[in-house]
Amino acid sequence: MAGTDHRQKRDLGPAPSVVLVNPQLGENIGMAARAMANFGLMDLILCDPREGWDREKAEAAASGAIETVKAAKVEPVLAEALKPFHYVYATTARPRGMTKDVMTPEQAAADMHARIARGEKIAILFGRERFGLTNDEVSLADMIITAPVNPAYASLNIAQAVLLVGYEWFKPVATTLGMETQELPALEGPGLQMPGTRPATKDELYGFFEHIEGELDAAGFFKTDDKRPGMIRNMRNLFARAQPTEQEVRSLRGIVSSLTRVHELRKLKRGE
Repeated sequence: MAGTDHRQKRDLGPAPSVVLVNPQLGENIGMAARAMANFGLMDLILCDPREGWDREKAEAAASGAIETVKAAKVEPVLAEALKPFHYVYATTARPRGMTKDVMTPEQAAADMHARIARGEKIAILFGRERFGLTNDEVSLADMIITAPVNPAYASLNIAQAVLLVGYEWFKPVATTLGMETQELPALEGPGLQMPGTRPATKDELYGFFEHIEGELDAAGFFKTDDKRPGMIRNMRNLFARAQPTEQEVRSLRGIVSSLTRVHELRKLKRGE
């Protein structure tokens, strides 16, 4: 799924801050920023990043979220970075042996929305590329976020972790699916899409039934009168289950008419 349209930028309201703890590579910072932008997370804090991390590579990897990288705040000490916040979540895949509530990303997202609605400022901690957060860093958080993952391969990279949590955060407030293009608006939701048409009315569907059944009668399709009602019911049920659109009903009637014309031409050629 690709596409960035800066014309769609709008104020999405208060959102969690993302704190990357001791990130090592500019590329990872950029990819995390891109994942943030995908789901309306714009405030990035870099806590104790590796000295000399490559800002150009970060901006290149951000792929449209350059502003998030440029506006990122750099803090040397995690405890100091967290002082402005009311509530902090720490993401980790490992058990920590400490007394602390654990939520899935989906549960945490619901909790975040409730807290932000009460005016709280919240932050989400993401650890290092190589071994995540230390126990001391996790102890600074109020809640642990742990995703259900394949136990044989539980590690996520930074951008994946940000994307996972960001998606759950944004899902309840998203108003459309995907992106708008110059040709078509964004999808309003899941389900059958019918651009340029609409569901067929019963009148249109019944008209098609009469059409095809009449032509089948003329062609001698129904061999015996006693089987005709059951065959018609089965055929009508088949087309009704398909829930055709108005355009599809017109196409079906066109198909029947075309086949009828061919049949009649053949009869004429045979002199029947």
